[in-house]
Amino acid sequence: MNNTEPRTIKIFDTTLRDGEQSPGASMNIEEKLRLAKQLQKLNVDVIEAGFPIASEGDFEAVKKVAQNIKGPEIAGLCRSGFKDIDRAWEALKYAEEKGRIHTFIATSDIHMKYKLQMTPAQVLESAVKGVKRARSYTANVEFSCEDAVRTDLKFLAEVVGAVIDAGASVVNIPDTVGYTIPFEYFNIIKYLKDNVKNIDDAIISVHCHNDLGLSVANSIAAVQAGAGQVECTINGIGERAGNCSLEEFVMAIRTRGDILPFKTNVVTDQLTPASRLLTQVTGIVVQQNKAIVGANAFAHEAGIHQHGMLMEKSTYEIMTPESVGLKSSALVLGKHSGRHAFKKRLEELGHELDDEALNKAFTRFKALADLKKEVFDEDLDAIVLDEAKNIEEKYKLSHITVTCGSFAVATATVQMEIDGMQVRAAELGDGPVDATMKAIKKLTKRDVKLLQYNVGAITGGTDAIGEVTVRITEEDRTPVVGRGSSTDIIEASAKAYIDALNRLYFATDRDLETL
Repeated sequence: MNNTEPRTIKIFDTTLRDGEQSPGASMNIEEKLRLAKQLQKLNVDVIEAGFPIASEGDFEAVKKVAQNIKGPEIAGLCRSGFKDIDRAWEALKYAEEKGRIHTFIATSDIHMKYKLQMTPAQVLESAVKGVKRARSYTANVEFSCEDAVRTDLKFLAEVVGAVIDAGASVVNIPDTVGYTIPFEYFNIIKYLKDNVKNIDDAIISVHCHNDLGLSVANSIAAVQAGAGQVECTINGIGERAGNCSLEEFVMAIRTRGDILPFKTNVVTDQLTPASRLLTQVTGIVVQQNKAIVGANAFAHEAGIHQHGMLMEKSTYEIMTPESVGLKSSALVLGKHSGRHAFKKRLEELGHELDDEALNKAFTRFKALADLKKEVFDEDLDAIVLDEAKNIEEKYKLSHITVTCGSFAVATATVQMEIDGMQVRAAELGDGPVDATMKAIKKLTKRDVKLLQYNVGAITGGTDAIGEVTVRITEEDRTPVVGRGSSTDIIEASAKAYIDALNRLYFATDRDLETL
């Protein structure tokens, strides 16, 4: 047993920035704020709210998070150019001393040659100038060596030492392309600890991508070598294969304290609510066997496992479901429940709604309670998403009528409101869903391609709410995800398709390269 006093590792959550770069995971300002409030409950140390210069929407999102979130530091990403840094501080200044400018430039040979077309000397100069510019606004400056893992170690050490001298209080050594493996990453961090004279004047941060499935293992190895901050995301979402999963890293540290003398400030019983909220907002479903927050994470089917669990839970569970915020209660509310009980349960699930959104959600809940014998937490999650997702709507569903059968061609009549005008169309299709989507496509006049269509029951029973997730694209635009739910699966499909069309219409394409 290790008796060393545990060292606190800072958790830097980048769900709102790197996580949002996951294809189809784009969030509007209100959705980012909802997630930021949950991250506040989770008690992460830093929330990276976005990339302010990327778009007006990203700027406003960072600004709103900086204005409304108390507790965690609020970071904004920017390249090392003065224009980026100035724009970042415009949004971050509302967080005052909690605002963190996170600036970066690539340092690997391959990035310097092909992307930046700069010499090492030019990169070093740009890094130092960028940090000094950021330091003129705040003492809370983080610098990242993009693609650090593939950077020459001597040059990496030179850059790290120079930016610390320039005023960086945090230096990030990211595995931008998910290339490293644990012992190599350990040695990179150790090399910096041993060869950068002023390394103790800054916190070493690590940011690992999951291309080889090693992001959590690499992050743990880096912490063992002396890193003091880990950059991660809820559910591990992010570019390509994603980032280090916050819940997996935090629970690994907590569960294996016998050999890992570290701790975090994370309130772990908020992990499951955070995971579920992100799923609702993005429509990106967590795989069933996902560690910590997957549906099967605490499920036991094999007879020998079930017998062991009945005798002593620790035989097969190394952590409790309650420790990650998983509640065992099934039935939550019924048709006789009042607004106060409804609001309280939503808050326990991590949902904070304003009065207007709460009224809409409560009305929907009452209607559902009249249809279903049991209303589950998952049903409440679906209601909140549908009624509180506050995205701009060019297209609105009015109603659908569908006829189909074994010996009849499916026909769908769809009425929609488009830009305030009611329009209607009928289409035939290969089944009711196909007919419905053809009618919507005809009415909206959008030449979109359906890339993915997923349907599932949120809870058990024939009266369960059906949840549909679609992924669409148009021409060369970034794919978007839409989500809809209803006890009628055809209506849920229409809602999801229209949600995706609205997101596609109002989406802002991003072409800035980031970590």
